Amino acid sequence: MLEQPDAADLLATARAALLEKLLPALPPELHYEARMIANAMAIAGRAGTVDPRPLETRLASFADDLAHFAARIRAGAYQPGTPAYAGAAALLREMVRMRAAVTNPRALG
Repeated sequence: MLEQPDAADLLATARAALLEKLLPALPPELHYEARMIANAMAIAGRAGTVDPRPLETRLASFADDLAHFAARIRAGAYQPGTPAYAGAAALLREMVRMRAAVTNPRALG
């Protein structure tokens, strides 16, 4: 087990310092870049808390990897009415939910 603070805590502390102390001292023409960096730090902090292994295990039941899964979708392997449709659709929903939880949690409502 790692000592505290962990990477997510360090990113959150650095992000707060950037937004609260450094951003006000920067010239206005650099505010966009500073906010973009702060957003990337928040995404990186959330990414470290997500465990993709359960979805990767479920993906393995459909295809060898994500590229193969996408190719099979494009080829029509999981169209409505096919036996694997419900499972593939559920997996895609969970993949999108996990991605949104990292990149844009407010989109989840």
